[in-house]
Amino acid sequence: MFIRYGKRMKRFLRYVAVTLPTFLLDLGLLVLLTQVFSVNYVLATGIAFIVATTANYFLSRRFVFMGSHRSFSLGYVYFLTIALVGLFTVTSSIWVLVGLLHFNYILSRLLIAFVEGMWNYLMNLYLNFKVSGKPVSEVNA
Repeated sequence: MFIRYGKRMKRFLRYVAVTLPTFLLDLGLLVLLTQVFSVNYVLATGIAFIVATTANYFLSRRFVFMGSHRSFSLGYVYFLTIALVGLFTVTSSIWVLVGLLHFNYILSRLLIAFVEGMWNYLMNLYLNFKVSGKPVSEVNA
């Protein structure tokens, strides 16, 4: 029992280790696009999210969800489909928090990141990178 939870925790910690730098890329692009290039914060959020999500896919496939039997390209399609739900959540939430409630856009993005990050992890764990023939708890020890 403890071994099973240890494997899950190791995989989750690898996910956090991959996600943190890609989220920092997301935030950096958001600031660059809004502050330097004067891109609207909602559009900039979407662009930064797509770039960071693509980087996250490559790193997640290599370091977090190794051993998937799904092809690289099909996995990327699944990953982007899951990310599109995240993109809608992120951009609509940023619009509400910044546009309607007048929160700071960086603080808003940080608040949204936790929920969106958990969504991506769970959806990719259970739908995208599940290794065929093995329960998820046995995948990627």
